[in-house]
Amino acid sequence: MSEQNTTGEAPSADAPRGTTLSRRRAITLAGVGVAGVAGVAAGAGALVRGSDHAEANEGVAASAVPFLGAHQAGITTPAQDRLHFVAFDVITKDRARLVSLLQEWTAAAARMTAGKDAGLIGAVGGMPEAPPDDTGEALGLPPSQLTLTVGFGPTLFRDAQGKDRFGIADKRPAALADLPHFAGDALRPEISGGDICVQACSNDPQVAVHAIRNLARIGMGVVSVRWSQLGFGRTSSTSRDQATPRNLFGFKDGTANLKAEDAGLLREQLWAQPGDGPDWMTGGSYLVTRKIRMLIETWDRTSLVEQEQIVGRTKGSGAPLGKRAEFDEPDFAVKGDDGEPVIAEAAHVRLAHPTQNDGARLLRRGYNFVDGSDGLGRLDAGLFFIAYQRDPRKQFVPIQTRLSRHDAMNEYLRHVSSGVFACPPGVRDAADHWGRALFG
Repeated sequence: MSEQNTTGEAPSADAPRGTTLSRRRAITLAGVGVAGVAGVAAGAGALVRGSDHAEANEGVAASAVPFLGAHQAGITTPAQDRLHFVAFDVITKDRARLVSLLQEWTAAAARMTAGKDAGLIGAVGGMPEAPPDDTGEALGLPPSQLTLTVGFGPTLFRDAQGKDRFGIADKRPAALADLPHFAGDALRPEISGGDICVQACSNDPQVAVHAIRNLARIGMGVVSVRWSQLGFGRTSSTSRDQATPRNLFGFKDGTANLKAEDAGLLREQLWAQPGDGPDWMTGGSYLVTRKIRMLIETWDRTSLVEQEQIVGRTKGSGAPLGKRAEFDEPDFAVKGDDGEPVIAEAAHVRLAHPTQNDGARLLRRGYNFVDGSDGLGRLDAGLFFIAYQRDPRKQFVPIQTRLSRHDAMNEYLRHVSSGVFACPPGVRDAADHWGRALFG
C-alpha cells in the first residue's frame, strides 16, 4: 500500500519519493512545537538546536547520491548503514540480450538512486490489468543515499567450462585473476563467485532490498540470483567525517582504512590507471568479497586481555597496544618487560598493517551479518568483508596469505564465501550504461 504525503495525495510515479515528509520527521517537528508552546525558553532553545542537528543528519541520511560520475558511487561514498549484495549467473547465451539488460539496469539504477520508482510507469501508475514496473515497497521512502555498484566476475569472460559465451574473453583484465586457496578456507561454491554482482548500500534496508529486488525482476530470463547477502552496521569508515565502527567482536574495525579524502592514495591503491590493463577498466576498481563467519560464542568466553592481544588494539579506545589513541601509529618494535613484542607477532593489526605488506592497502566497506542460527545453538553471524583495490594480486592476495597462515584470530573465523569482480568506471552521462565500454 502506498504512503501518502501531507496533502493527502499519493506521490506521482515520476516524483522523487523523498518529497514526502517522513513520519519520524513529522513527529520530531511536532515535538519542537510543543516545547515552544510550553515557553521553556532555554530548554526549548537547546531542543531546537539539537533537533536542527538531528534533522540535518536525518536530511543527509535520506538524501540522494549522484549516480553519474567518473567513478561508480558506493566505493568511496561514505559507507551507509545497510547492505544488500547479490551475485547473478547469466543464463542467456545471447550477447544482445545481456547488453540490453545492462542498459535497462542502468536506467533503473539511475532512477532508484534518485528516489524514484524503477520504471517510468511506476508501482501504481499503470494499467490495473498489467504488472507494475516497480514493486512498490519503497513508495513514500526517500533515496536514503542508495548507491548501486556493479562488477563483472571472471566467469562472465569465460565460464566454468572454458567457453567464451559473449566474445569478451580477450578483454578480461589480468588483475581479475581467480583468488587462490587460502589456508583455512571452507568455501561453499553455492555462495561464492558469480558472473555479475551488484552492491546496494543505503541508510534504509527496505530501499536497498527494493533496489536489488527490482534489478532481479528486470533481469528475469537473462540472469538468475546465484547468492545474496544482507548486512547491517557498517564495519569500516570510508570518510574522515565518519567514526570508526565496531564489528561483532566488539572492536573498532578498519582504523587504517583508505578514506575518500586520501586522493593520492586512492590513485595509487584504489583506481585502475591507464596502462594497468584493458582501457575499459581505467578509472574502475577491483572488488573482493569474503563472507567470514565469526565464532562469537567462543570469542565471548575469551578474556579481555587475550582478545586485545589477538587484535593488537585495546577494546575500548581502539588504540594500538602500547599507545593512547586510536589513530596513533602502532610501534611493532617496542617490547614489554618480558622481552616480547607488545604487539604480538601473530596479532591481527601487525599482520594486516600496510608497513608489514609492502605498503599494500585496501578500501574496506564491509558489514556485519546475522543469518539466524546454525541449529546447534550458535548464531550464524560474522563479517561480510568487502574491499576495493587497484590490483588484488598485489593487495588482497598477499595480505590474506599472511593472515591465513599466521593470524591468531583464525581460531575464531571461518571463511565460507569468496568472490572477485571487476567494477568498471562510473556511468558518465545519459547515453552511457553499465558495461558499454566492455561490450563495445
